[in-house]
Amino acid sequence: CVNVGCVPKKLMVFAARFPGEIAEAEGYGWNGATPGAFDWKTFMEYKDTEITRLNNIYANNVLGSAGVEIHEGVGKFLGPHEVEVSYANGETKTVTSDNILIAVGGWPFKPDIPGIEHTITSNEIFYLEEQPKRIVIVGGGFIAVEFAAIMDGLGSDVTLMYRGDMFLRGFDMDMRTHLHEEMERNSGVDIQFNTD
Repeated sequence: CVNVGCVPKKLMVFAARFPGEIAEAEGYGWNGATPGAFDWKTFMEYKDTEITRLNNIYANNVLGSAGVEIHEGVGKFLGPHEVEVSYANGETKTVTSDNILIAVGGWPFKPDIPGIEHTITSNEIFYLEEQPKRIVIVGGGFIAVEFAAIMDGLGSDVTLMYRGDMFLRGFDMDMRTHLHEEMERNSGVDIQFNTD
């Protein structure tokens, strides 16, 4: 969540909503407010600084003060209570415990199809050196819809493609319909349903 999930995404949401808020500012007495120009590089540097700050808080204050040892490496079970950790420097260490919790996180799946080498997942977007001028987002889940809105708010030309009739399958239909109508009315996202 901290590195490639909700935290950097929330920072992107905050950045993406400023143009809309500035557009409404005059109605609240702010004459002459303008959106300015979004600087992807500056934002990414800030995002990286904030992620580092939060990681240090977790490592030093939360986990460290609770007596948790952090091992950054590749783990391999040697038995029911033993894990061998291989570190980037080539060293290994065997760690033992009565209980072992496996929490490795995950990474989005990219199918083996022609052209896949030209794609990124929702994780890699947090590390792009340049903001995409144009981006096609394939999917209809909440992560796809969020990133479509975020990238539109940051000024990218966004197309959201989904194979079904309506995005956010499994969510309340009234909410899905309302969100679709709002995105059509208040964003530049080109929403395309029933695409394969």
